[in-house]
Amino acid sequence: MKKWMLAVVACVFLLGGSAYGAFKYQIKAEHEGGNVTPSQAYEMVKNDPGHTFIIDTRTRPEYELIGHPVGAYNVPKKFWTGKLGEKGYGMAENPDFEKDLLARFNPASDKLIFMCRSGKRSCLSCQAAIQAGWKPESVCNMLGGFEGDKIKNKDSAFDGQRKLGGWKNEGLPWTYHIDKALVYKTDLAQ
Repeated sequence: MKKWMLAVVACVFLLGGSAYGAFKYQIKAEHEGGNVTPSQAYEMVKNDPGHTFIIDTRTRPEYELIGHPVGAYNVPKKFWTGKLGEKGYGMAENPDFEKDLLARFNPASDKLIFMCRSGKRSCLSCQAAIQAGWKPESVCNMLGGFEGDKIKNKDSAFDGQRKLGGWKNEGLPWTYHIDKALVYKTDLAQ
């Protein structure tokens, strides 16, 4: 690649754009909590690791097989049912989601940052945490989730791939390692 082309690409990224056009995180569902980017979430946890936690609301198979942020707790908002659904896989609500949060975290002292694949389950999780006793200012939705949003450009070689935003695409620390203290006990709908 020629030097002038590298300079143009570098300028686009430094000015906050991307090779796919300007990218802006989207809120996927209404909720009363806050919204933070993955980088902001990472800084929040680093600044108060004893009382700020990332809660990965994806299914246990997603958490284990796709990877997860280092130190993230897995508390699924929905379970994989093992059956085919509209999008190719069936999902069922975790009826104990609020109880699971209360068993691990304290509404009076802990700030929870919810994340999922791209941002919808995490928004719904914010509302559930508020119903369980957290104040709206103590819960956040992580914009873009773990994998980010799909590129929607038929001319792109990356069309349909999750390459826009998200924890993984921002280059933040993630792992496949399973810590038994962090992973959910089971993940099949009964």
